[in-house]
Amino acid sequence: MKYLVLGAGMMGSAAAYDLARSSPDNQVVLADINIQTAKRSAGAIGPNVQPVRLDVNSNRDLVEAMKGCNAVISAVTYSVNLQVTRAAIQAGVHVCDLGGNNDVVEKQLALDGEARTKGVTVIPNSGLAPGLINILAVTASKGFDTLDSIRLRVGGLPRHPRPPLNYQIVFSVEGLINEYVEQALVIQDGELKHIDPMSGLEEIEFPEPFGKLEAFTTSGGLSTLPELFAGRVKTLDYKTIRYRGHCEKFKTLLELGFATMEPMMVGGSVKTNREFFADLLRKKLDFGDRDVVLARATITGTHNGAEKVLAYEFVDHYDESASITAMMRATAFPTSITAQMLAHGTIRERGVKPPEQCVPGDALIDELGKRNLRITKRITETWS
Repeated sequence: MKYLVLGAGMMGSAAAYDLARSSPDNQVVLADINIQTAKRSAGAIGPNVQPVRLDVNSNRDLVEAMKGCNAVISAVTYSVNLQVTRAAIQAGVHVCDLGGNNDVVEKQLALDGEARTKGVTVIPNSGLAPGLINILAVTASKGFDTLDSIRLRVGGLPRHPRPPLNYQIVFSVEGLINEYVEQALVIQDGELKHIDPMSGLEEIEFPEPFGKLEAFTTSGGLSTLPELFAGRVKTLDYKTIRYRGHCEKFKTLLELGFATMEPMMVGGSVKTNREFFADLLRKKLDFGDRDVVLARATITGTHNGAEKVLAYEFVDHYDESASITAMMRATAFPTSITAQMLAHGTIRERGVKPPEQCVPGDALIDELGKRNLRITKRITETWS
């Protein structure tokens, strides 16, 4: 099989790594606008990864690079996912991406008819959250006769937190800010509602050494689940996990205007407050600590007359042997597996489909287990 990975950053490199290691017969093209970055990443992975220079803003070059591939992974910024989708449809090639912005995904979904006509499958939001956590929610929901609540909690954290924010950048800074400032669509009391980000602060506990942490509302993590479960569930929400105290401190910075689009002069050039803030976060929140990803999907409802609670949970750590972060593993590996399911025909639906609508959850859980990302399942039933 031949795969094209767009972007040789952390997530793209991890996806290329998994594709290359899944089968020695896989051919992986790792494309980046910076050829040196692509060469370094490809050289560290193995001989079946070919580095190439590619500007995804050139539709002609993008379509040409896609031709002959069995599947494409987009691991570049979410702002170009729409044009990557259009190029994939033009080239007649399946593609999945990491998502990250609801408005972009809506525009991708609008191309569903074009994709189906070309026999192409486009899967946006195929990373961790949105992505894996949403697939777990849908997979769990199939074991219920009636649903009451779906609560999704995910966080990428440094193993050793440092003040003042007790956080380390583990993925795109722009993506982080976007999650913290965009409104979130949830279901409350059976109704679809938009609520403020960084609201609904709650305590959450994981096994030691983590203990008590905090979780709060952020945007984007639910993807299409609110529409999918509208009328079927009373409560549906997504919250980000952090060490205690993070929410209040970061929220204060946002209230002071650090993430606004207001222009300001910086060293003789004009930047927005958000761009300047992003630069500061990159410098101050990149202290090289090993990371960990915590995730939990809890679904409540009834089955065969009994009250039932089903919880999927995992804690994944930095891979010392491969020098791959937990966030790279938890985000890029599900995307790589999804691309391989597309290439091998496991996923047969055509059109633009979020992963929760087309990726087989049990098969994904099994594949992640082979990569030592083990998801546990707990079921509690109470008869009245």
